[in-house]
Amino acid sequence: MSDADKTVPDTPAATPESGPQPAPAPAPEPRQARMLTVRVQRSGPGGANARFDDYRLSVGPEDSVLDVLDRIRVETDPTLVYRHSCHHSSCGTCAMRINGRERLACITRMLALGTDVVTLEPLRSLPVLGDLMVDMRPMFAHIDPDWGYVRPVEKASTGVPHGVARYTRLENCIECGACMSACPVSNGTNDMPSAAAQAAPQGTAQSAPQAAPQAAPQAAQDTGESPPAEPMFMGPAPLAALNRELARHPERREELLHIGKGPHGERHCRRHLACSRACPSGVYPAKDIMDIRMMHGGGKD
Repeated sequence: MSDADKTVPDTPAATPESGPQPAPAPAPEPRQARMLTVRVQRSGPGGANARFDDYRLSVGPEDSVLDVLDRIRVETDPTLVYRHSCHHSSCGTCAMRINGRERLACITRMLALGTDVVTLEPLRSLPVLGDLMVDMRPMFAHIDPDWGYVRPVEKASTGVPHGVARYTRLENCIECGACMSACPVSNGTNDMPSAAAQAAPQGTAQSAPQAAPQAAPQAAQDTGESPPAEPMFMGPAPLAALNRELARHPERREELLHIGKGPHGERHCRRHLACSRACPSGVYPAKDIMDIRMMHGGGKD
């Protein structure tokens, strides 16, 4: 669903005197162009020399955040760095934080955000390569190529498309990284004690929980081909992919569960559910993580 979609108010109940009432019309979308300020976080590799640059421009009702970024790059600042590809929410490459929330820039309408200043920042939890572009390798490092690139859909289909006799819907996950950025454990904003601290006897000294290494700006030394250091928690996207592989290959259950309950696995999840709320495709990574936890007897801690 696009960020520009509006919620239709409930239809008022009909009364004997008035008869059936027509459903109220949805709230109209903005029809006029407006002058907005687009505030973009700029930085070098690893978040070096981070700052915000402001761009003032007229924005129309159909303009997405990605449309506006393209205009800024072509007309004003060719040094602006960001990723994009499909322009219709299928590739996931344009995921970023828009006004503090993980969204896809291609389907987020500027005027629908309802603010005079639109702030754009890179995803958290993943190293910054420059401006709004992050390094996705730490996420993909935990998604084994042998699991298969094409996987069935995560949830039941709503029906067969008209005129199609038989089809297989593929997974909804577009591997955009939004869930990784939203996860408080991955991004270092976790405010809950670790599982080890909760299980420790009262009065036992515990070291402070280790923050995710991606949370702090990284130095700009990683400019070669070597991937960044492996994070403490593999994150919701790899665990969701692992659970889908479990469903596809039950004969590999022991091998896959060993990964899921390993040192970077589900044990770090604190059930904030932020990953599921951030997903632009309606995937629920938190459910996949809980499935893995239940499979090896984790349950509630």
